[in-house]
Amino acid sequence: MTTDTAPPARARRVLLVEDEPNIREAMRFILSRDGWEVAVHADGATAAERIVREAPDVVVLDVMLPHVSGFDVLRALGGGPAAGVPVLMLTARGQDRDRDLAMSLGATDYMTKPFSNAALVSRLRELADAAAPSARGAA
Repeated sequence: MTTDTAPPARARRVLLVEDEPNIREAMRFILSRDGWEVAVHADGATAAERIVREAPDVVVLDVMLPHVSGFDVLRALGGGPAAGVPVLMLTARGQDRDRDLAMSLGATDYMTKPFSNAALVSRLRELADAAAPSARGAA
């Protein structure tokens, strides 16, 4: 008699691109507690390269970063292999024009700071689940 057992599920992977250490560490704690594998990055200048290299399930991207803005990171990802990675913009910039720009550059969703922990976790789960059927998610 054989039993079909599924392999253990791989932890969802998130890359936090956030330069504020307190916010970064709080998000790392919240998401790790929810079962996510969390990587962090603080510099906009090398964020796109890191996203491509790590191919996370989802990216949380701040707008205001050192050296290069989150908008510029989205521009850099626009035509590259990471274009299919869901990106949640998480920023203090809550104006409609900022949201519209982020969405036009390829962001998948947009949240403003301050944010609720439950809302952040819920949105990231939704984004990762929506992307899971893609070929990238099967890797």
